[in-house]
Amino acid sequence: MSQITIALSKGRIFDETLPLLAAAGIVPEDDPESSRKLIIGTNHPNVRVIIVRASDVPTYVQYGAADLGVAGKDVLLEHGGEGLYQPLDLGIARCRMMVAVSNDFDYEAAVGRGARIRVATKYMQTAREHFAKKGMHVDLIKLYGSMELAPLVGLAEAIVDLVSSGATLKANNLRAVEEIRSISSRLIVNRAALKLKQKAIQPLLEAFGQAISGQAAS
Repeated sequence: MSQITIALSKGRIFDETLPLLAAAGIVPEDDPESSRKLIIGTNHPNVRVIIVRASDVPTYVQYGAADLGVAGKDVLLEHGGEGLYQPLDLGIARCRMMVAVSNDFDYEAAVGRGARIRVATKYMQTAREHFAKKGMHVDLIKLYGSMELAPLVGLAEAIVDLVSSGATLKANNLRAVEEIRSISSRLIVNRAALKLKQKAIQPLLEAFGQAISGQAAS
């Protein structure tokens, strides 16, 4: 039977994918949080999980190093989704892509007068498209972490980042001023693998779909 490789990232996505894997009868043999293994076997000899950085999941699937993967919509928007089939919104790892500013910055007034502002983000493509649609002139500054620090030290007037509870914004005297879009994780599949390994992959897609339907019903 064909070997199936599933690309996952550590943390919330891995944890919330476990019940969906279980619904498909797949149980990983190790916990990536406690194991140093990057390739993890499962109770199925023909199914394995590889642990990669969240932003790299679409690349592994696109080039066929993995047959399937789970990636946040934020990552897919930046990647572009080239060569990927996205059959299911898994409804996990939910959050929102937001524009946020410091509490003492009048964002609405700046927008109203057409001011050019600096925006720090790692979601360059998403931010560029959002502000272009609004007709705003912005200078985008690429950061990889600690977005909340940028407005506090004068690096930028605004940030574009993922927000879950909003507690981190509040703790750093920031406030959300615009929601760009809601974010959740998608199941992604390599298009070639879907054709060549259909008999092995299709049951997984159906099991995932049934598990999602069951969660929605409950």
